[in-house]
Amino acid sequence: MAHIEGTEYDIFGAEDAPIVVLIHGLGLTRASTWGAIIPILAQRFRVVSYDLLGHGASALPKGAVTLAALSHQLFALLDALGVEQAALVGFSLGGMINRRCAMDCPERVTALAILNAPHDRGEAQQRLVEARARDTAEGGPEAGIDETLARWFTQNFRADHPEQVNAIRKILLANDAENYAAHRQVLAAGVHELIAPAPPLALPMLVMTCEFDTGSTPEMTHAIARETENAETIIVPQLQHLGLIEKPEAFSKPIADFLNRALK
Repeated sequence: MAHIEGTEYDIFGAEDAPIVVLIHGLGLTRASTWGAIIPILAQRFRVVSYDLLGHGASALPKGAVTLAALSHQLFALLDALGVEQAALVGFSLGGMINRRCAMDCPERVTALAILNAPHDRGEAQQRLVEARARDTAEGGPEAGIDETLARWFTQNFRADHPEQVNAIRKILLANDAENYAAHRQVLAAGVHELIAPAPPLALPMLVMTCEFDTGSTPEMTHAIARETENAETIIVPQLQHLGLIEKPEAFSKPIADFLNRALK
């Protein structure tokens, strides 16, 4: 574990392998999101995993939290590490950040894997997500946490693996309330920046979600892919938002195979 300008990160894999950066989602941490996936990717790639601003061990942001600020955090980390180009794998909010990075500096992004990330929600769903963001601003991470966990994990997993669900609960509740609310607002409103980018993204892209992810639906996944020529899509059956924690092998192999093709 190391830090650069307040960003905590880890690096795994061979020094001469292609660079892959992992970007976690709202309220989570690099370890809680990618712990079971990193060993698979590190067999083939140089993997950088870091905590978002104010998450995990990273310092709280000094200014406003926006997609642009979160893109800047990643590029500042790459600059400090001397990395000119990298493939970006982003989960949920991380799958918005990596698209923002590719729009801001396409020459620095070699491939995108976008996992369980939102897109155009439609008017009714957008209002619902924005209402939840307002509830978080008023009540902190604990506002609606049981409802959140029920959306994130399947009922069977919650019943059979309470220790893993409780571990995620503790991580969410440990978040700074103001910072969590600010990032949740980006998750709610930031999709407007990402719809139909002009010029369109033109790079290898994999877009994945889970069959029963209500916040990052299969329809959204296909919509993201339609905006980039030759983008690949995978819908993982039966799982919900945190399918990559519930069943990491359903994600690790297709991500590794995609990156292996894209980064030859």
